[in-house]
Order: sequence, then structure tokens, then C-alpha cells
Amino acid sequence: MSDTLTGTVGEMEGTRARLTFDVDADICVVGAGLAGLTIALEASRLGASVVVLEGRHVGWSASGGLLGTVMPGYNLALKDLIARIGLEDAKQLWELSRQGAEYVRALATEGSMPGISVSEGALAVSNVDVGDRLISELQMLGEDFETEVEGWQVDRVRAELKTDRYFHGVYFPGAFQVDGRKYVHGLAALAKRAGARIFEDTPVVGIDASGIRKRIVTPSARLRASHIVLAGNVHLGAPSRRLSETLLPVWRYAGITEPLGDRLGEVIAFKGSVTDTDGIDQFRVVDGDRLMWASPETTWDARPQRFASSIARRMRTIFPRLGPVAISDVWGGAIGQTVHGMPQIGQLRKGLWVASGFGRQGLGTTAMAGQLIARSILWGDERWRLFSPFELVWAGGPTGRVAGHLIGMWSRGSSAAAGALARYREGMRKKERIREARLAEANRLAGTGPARPRAPSNPRPQRMDHPPPERPEASVGAGAGEGGA
Repeated sequence: MSDTLTGTVGEMEGTRARLTFDVDADICVVGAGLAGLTIALEASRLGASVVVLEGRHVGWSASGGLLGTVMPGYNLALKDLIARIGLEDAKQLWELSRQGAEYVRALATEGSMPGISVSEGALAVSNVDVGDRLISELQMLGEDFETEVEGWQVDRVRAELKTDRYFHGVYFPGAFQVDGRKYVHGLAALAKRAGARIFEDTPVVGIDASGIRKRIVTPSARLRASHIVLAGNVHLGAPSRRLSETLLPVWRYAGITEPLGDRLGEVIAFKGSVTDTDGIDQFRVVDGDRLMWASPETTWDARPQRFASSIARRMRTIFPRLGPVAISDVWGGAIGQTVHGMPQIGQLRKGLWVASGFGRQGLGTTAMAGQLIARSILWGDERWRLFSPFELVWAGGPTGRVAGHLIGMWSRGSSAAAGALARYREGMRKKERIREARLAEANRLAGTGPARPRAPSNPRPQRMDHPPPERPEASVGAGAGEGGA
């Protein structure tokens, strides 16, 4: 495979510096996030020469943070996925996402990525009482999609999370969490070790995807490659305007508390990650006594530190017993969310590939996309066509962002109202059970008191030993029969 460089060996040793010389490669990956770095790692392992171009630095946006939860699945609800493409294709897509999760687990070891801090288990909790609805979901996950899953009753959930905000839960024992920032930089190190060349502070200003050898233009150098993979999400900009406009930019920020000591264990016993079914609250315990919490999504960019107080306030709202908390660090970034709720994976035209739209998809999905595209380019793997039904759909531009912001506000408001109503109904049921218990106790005590004399139910007729007294004369003439004679 080609590996023609016009720079010197000394220049190439700084593989994560700015690109300042012309390069030829088999594959050019635009974007050094989770998906782009996985493509670079896998393609390099398969023998291709790979160059990664990053406009800022490795993992600078959402790829480098948040909770780092890894589990099968997509942002599109399973029942909607089945309705869209059918059960059999949905099973194949689910299996791909499961393989992506296992790929991350295989990489995220202390040997490959020191200090990665893997924790086990994920819990999805409901803000409302939906016990009946969970039964069919659990059956479908367990039977049709062969996923290890457990249904938790309200008492079990509240034994692990000391709050009345959550009701039933779905527990995924096979899910796990990693330190997202360490994972993305670990990927970069592994890709470099495999032979990939990563250049930061190198934005792409032009792409010519025609012909066998594609051309990529940067501010200070040019690059030629047989394949280009666009993995830059919402930050691709002018060279890939058509792609970036299919993504709704969504920002999410995460904060981590100062050490909380024993009081954290008194309110949160669960050691994995927790996500509510409305996607509002996401949190997990890290370092034994610190709480990491992700804020609600917003469609507008802001300084992360602005969210420190709102994150701390949300923690106290959900866990009042936790008391005041101090936030030691806040970070975050933008993700690209698609209109149809599925990632965009595949070939736009011969030699031009896309791996994008991973907002709300989970870390494992980016790994699956990286494997799939690398094998598609080098082995001819055609499974990327399973994503063909989820084509590029315009996200609405600025109007779409405003609509997304309003929908998000409405969704959070309706979720809060539904949760408040569910807690009110639960409180009324408790009061009714208490009232019935008190009434039953009162009846029991009344039944065990001293016996009271009771009149016989069927009194015997009185014996007539003496004739009844005669009526007075005055009363005789008063009868109706006597008066009519």
C-alpha cells in the first residue's frame, strides 16, 4: 500500500503536531474523536497507511468526556427501530452495537490504557411508575436480542438510590463505564503505535473527492488519499457543509464534585452509571466518594463553568440528603444528533465515507463504526449497508436549533410534571394504605373488647296465663266497625 511522504523522517516523528508538509496515504480520517481514532487504529492494524487530521486537538469536544457508559443499543427506541427496518435487520444492528461494546472492553485494560478506571453495570431508572410497560421491554431484550437484563422493582431501586424521584429500573449487568478522556487519548496512543499519523491544529479547508486519488487541502499542506472518512461530526464546517447540516448540534456538560466522604455512600449505593428514561439525569460515582453528573442538553454553546451551580443544584434536588456539594471541575462539548435518531455510517460516494451522528448513541457505537468502516474499506465488508435506511436528513439549520431547544424545554417540563404527578399519586396511595391499616386495627381492637349483652334475635312468644285486661268502654265505640253498625 502507498506510503509516500514529501516530508523528512524528523518532521514525521512529531506525529501529533501540525501538518506542514504534503503527504500521500491510503486513508485520510478527518476528525480525531472516538470514531475517527478507532478507524485509524483498525485500518493501521490491517496494514493501511493512515493520516488523521484534527482542527483542534485529540478528543477536544464531547468525545473526551461525560460518563463514558458502554452498552449495546442506539438512540432510536428499539420498537421504533423494528418498525423502521424489521426485526431481523434490527437484530443485526443490535449485534453490531454489542460487538462495539466488547471492542471497547478489550481495549480498556490497564495494560493498554493505564488508569482507565473501568466500573461495571448500568441502570436505567424511570421517573414515573411504568412497571407494566417494562415487562414487554424486558422480554424483547432478553428473548429477541439476547441481552442480559434485569427488571428492578421500586423497592430495589430505592435501596440503591435513596430518593423518591425514581420508580422502576432496568439493570444491564454487562454494561460498564470508562474514563472517557483517558479512553480517547489511549486510542490515539494505540493508533500511533500501530502506525497512524495524527496531526492536530490542522483544519481541513477543502476536499476534492473526485477521481481515484482524493485531495485534501489544509492551511499549510496538501494530502492525497484513496479514501477519505469524514468523522468530524458538527465541526466539519465548509468542506462538508452538506453533512454538518444534517446534524443538530447539542451541547452537554458534566461536573464532578469534591470528595464527599461517607455521606455519598449513604445516598448512592449503586456503583455503576445511572440514567433516567427521559435522558435528563445521568450520573455515577467515581474515585469511591465523588459524584460525576451530566447536565441536561442545550442547543447553544456556553462556557462549561456556567453550569457548575446548576449541576450542584440538580444533585441536591434528586438527593436532598446529600446536602451542599462543591463542584471541582466542569467540562463538556457538542455532539451531533440526527433527525432519525441513528448514526450515519457508510459510503457517500466511491472513496468518500462518513462516520458521524453519534449524539446519544453511546461510546460503544463509535467503536462499532470504526471497525465497520475500516473493514469495509480494506476487506470489502458490506454490513455498513444495514445503515442505508438512515440517510442524510437536513436538521433544519438555525430554525432546527431553536425548535430543538424548545422541544428540549418542553420535554424536560413534561417529564418533571409527570414525575411530580407520579410522586403525588404514590403519596396518596400510601396515605390510603395507612388509613386502611388504622381502620383495620381499630376494628380488631373493637372485636377483642368485653362482650356486650345482646337482645335475642328470635324472642320466644310470651305465655298468656292471665286474660288481658278489658278495654275501657270509651275505647269500644271508637272502632270503625262498631261505629258503622
